[in-house]
Formats: sequence, C-alpha cells, structure tokens
Amino acid sequence: MNLNVVAVIGIAAMLLLVFLGMNIGLSTFLVGFAGYAYVVNCDAALGVLQAVPISSAMTYSFCVMPMFILMGLFCFRSGISTDLFNAAHKWFGGVKGGLAMASVVTCAAFGAICGSLPATVATMTTTILPEMRKRGYEKTLSSSSLAGGGTLGVLIPPSTPFIMYGIVAEQSIGRLFASGVGPGLLMIVLFCAVIAIRVRLHPEYAPEREYFSWREKIASLKNCLSTFVMFILVIGGMFIGAFSATEAAAIGALLSFLILMARKRSCLKETIKALFETLETAGMSLMIMIGAYVFGYFLTITQLPQNLAMAITGMSLNKYIILIGILLVFAILGCVMDSLALIVLLVPIFLPIVEGVGFDAIWFGAIMVLVANLGALTPPVGICLYIVSGIADDISLSDVIRGIYPMCLAILLCIALCTVFPQICTWLPSLVVD
Repeated sequence: MNLNVVAVIGIAAMLLLVFLGMNIGLSTFLVGFAGYAYVVNCDAALGVLQAVPISSAMTYSFCVMPMFILMGLFCFRSGISTDLFNAAHKWFGGVKGGLAMASVVTCAAFGAICGSLPATVATMTTTILPEMRKRGYEKTLSSSSLAGGGTLGVLIPPSTPFIMYGIVAEQSIGRLFASGVGPGLLMIVLFCAVIAIRVRLHPEYAPEREYFSWREKIASLKNCLSTFVMFILVIGGMFIGAFSATEAAAIGALLSFLILMARKRSCLKETIKALFETLETAGMSLMIMIGAYVFGYFLTITQLPQNLAMAITGMSLNKYIILIGILLVFAILGCVMDSLALIVLLVPIFLPIVEGVGFDAIWFGAIMVLVANLGALTPPVGICLYIVSGIADDISLSDVIRGIYPMCLAILLCIALCTVFPQICTWLPSLVVD
C-alpha cells in the first residue's frame, strides 16, 4: 500500500478515536505505534516505544511547563483575581460599559499569570459576574465579555499552548512567549472596542458610568504591586536574557509561593493540593508529548508532510491562499478539539508547508493560538461558553452564544491584522536574547 495512503488512514483512525472520546495522547500513541510497525516492522516500533518516553521526559524545554503551571496554581490560590478586578474597575469605571471592559483586562492579566484558560474563565466568572449583575449589565454582554476575555491569557505569556508548540515545532519558547504579547494587547483593545460599540448601539446593555478619583485609581494598584513585580521580573528577565525560560518558570513558582505566604493563604493542605494538580496537568501534557512524538515518527517514515509540502508549494498558489486553507482546517477542528490537541495533530503536518511558502515559524505559532482561541468560543466544544453558562444559573448557553459572535469577529480581525502586519507578532521576538 502507498505510504501516503497509510498516513491518511492513520490520521483518520486517530481522529476517529479522539472523536469517540479517547485521550488525545493515547490515541496518537496507539495509531503512531501501529502505523510505524506496519510501515517498518514491529521490532522497530518497539525501539521507538523504548526511546521516545525517556527522551520526552528528559526534554529540557518540558521543564518549563510544570513550573509555570505551579506558578499559576499558587497565584490562583492567593486571591489576586479580586485585586486585579478592583484595580481595573477603578480605571475603566468612567467609561460606558467600563465594568465589562474591566472584566476583559482582568481576564487578560489573571490569565497571563495563571496560564490556564478554564481556570481564568471560571475564576473571573465567579468573581466578576455577581458585580455585573448587581449593576444591571445585560446578560449576553456580561457573559461574552468574560468568555472572550478568558481566551487572552493563552496569548500573553506564560502560555501552555506556546510551550507545547515550541516543543513540537522545536522553536524558542522565549521568542514564542514574546510573539503573543502584541496580539494579546491588540485583542484587549479590540474586545474593549466591541463592548464600546455594543453599548453605544444598545445603551440599555450597561448602566451609567461610574467615576473614581485619581487617588482611588492609584490606591487600587497597591494590592496589585507584588503581582506586577513578579510578572515583570519573570517575563522581562527572560526576554532580556537574564535567565532562560526554564529558570524564569522556577523563579515565578517561587515568587508566587512567597506571595501566597505573604497573603496568609498558605497552608500545608493547599500547597500539597497545588503540587498534585501540577503533577496531574504536567503528566497529561507529557502523555500528549509522547503520543505526538510517536505519531510524528510514523508521519515522518511515510513522508506525508514532506510530500504534501512539496505538492502544495509546487502549485504556484499565492501563499496567502495556502495560509487561509490551513487556518480553515485549524478553525474547523478547533470547534471540536482543544488547542493542545490541535498543536499535536496539525503542526507536524502544516509547519513544513508554512515554512516552505515563506512564513515565519514563530509568527505562525501566534496565529495558530489565535485560531485556537476562536475554537474555544465556538460550539460544539467552545469550552469558555460552557464554563460561563455552567457557573451562571441565570444565563443559558444560547445567551452566551448569542453574545459571543462580535468577540469572534474581533479575533478574525486580529488574525487579519497580524497577517497584513506580521511585525505585530515578530517585532518583540526579534529583541529577545536567547
């Protein structure tokens, strides 16, 4: 049987297993092992099985993930979400729809520190939604602000999808982190613009403006000072080359623990719980990595990615047409799969094509995360939609979906701007010292 046909059958079988509910790491592992055994032989497949788990676990870049996860969990338990929201509310309260805008900014700030999309959406919905209800915000506006804002944390570093992409695509994690800052800040502006337009068209969606003095605004930043210092030290130190991404993650975990202790929220039970949650999440990510590597060996031996790249680049199609086709595949699969699954499955296939037509791999990583965010806001998976509607008893899933489409249009506009002006994603990474 033709090796390309074998590869296509393997991809279809793996997708079928994923859609049937099997763990993404296990499905890619099983199909990759079986496919490699078919193409070469069983002994060779067993050799891959012997080498890959050890090499994956010993990958230096992988050490970044558990440390940043631990940092996020310590921050999650330190109560910084309330402080961030209070500060954002004071600064945006003087604008019509300011509380909704404050929710977007708070989600971005907390998500950047936490690094987890589900944890950000759940925490912010629990913290902010009661305040928005109290002030009379319309439910589709409040729910869409929280669901959309929750996606921003995976763009602004540290970000688990960027770490996974860096490992799979063999790119600098520090440069990938930097590539997300520009699009992340742009998305904050676009989401706030969407809110401003909606309340301008529908004044009844938001109450009248709340005014705060400059003294109140500046005082609100006091409780956020330790968080800001930690973020600037960890991310800034990594960008200027003072320490590597792995060292930055370790420093971040230590500083977040010290903040937890300083706020007198630390106890042995909570610390142990955070450590076990870190092991659970990191273990899941490691399983995904092992499966991705085994599946990657299978695809490499069939030469499907290389042949596909040569075929597409040989068509003389405009590179932007090729890019749109690739992003459509990402967007469609992103509606039914999470971002880590998309990275594992599609990056080994499409990255050679993207680089072959002249796009930068770091830039593509940022665009891919943006497209994955689109999937987090669209059914049938749309994890942000389910979290918000699940926490808010008075807001149905249909209400959240009705309000989220303007946010999706903002993401599409951001993707278009980052494509037309790639410097949004590539300027800051060019300054990073590895």
